[in-house]
Amino acid sequence: MPRRCSICHHEGLEGINRALVEGIAFPVLAAKYRVSKDALSRHKTNHLPATLVKAQEAREVARADDLLDEVRSLQARALTILDRAERVGDLRTALGAIREARGNLELLAKLMGQIDKRPQVHLHLSQEWLELRATIVEALEGHQEAKEAVLNVLEAGTEEGGGGW
Repeated sequence: MPRRCSICHHEGLEGINRALVEGIAFPVLAAKYRVSKDALSRHKTNHLPATLVKAQEAREVARADDLLDEVRSLQARALTILDRAERVGDLRTALGAIREARGNLELLAKLMGQIDKRPQVHLHLSQEWLELRATIVEALEGHQEAKEAVLNVLEAGTEEGGGGW
């Protein structure tokens, strides 16, 4: 017989659900509501109402939209300052406004996922991979069929960019 969820029958269920959706740490909730961290984990995994999760996701999207709106507003203000500075011939202020506008554009692009600054690793070019590859091929010397199969897979991975061979 399945265990009864102690959280589903807890008097503070609504507050617990809200706190779980907001990402409050299990130890904090366990102490506040006098329940176990394991019970909280099981409840979150198996019983947390999907509507609460969707509502939290919607709030996060709204916050992201607000942030985008603020950056766009800053961009508009920087461009207004640039226009005014150019009209009166204030080159120092104009250059500052250009720098700010460029920074805002970069931030907007990052926020919208158009710029990815994460490092890219090209494993197939690393010295360690080349040495490991040579060791694998050497170890397969007495097994021609296996060696050819491995080399074919490695070559296919390199051509496709597959996994960065």
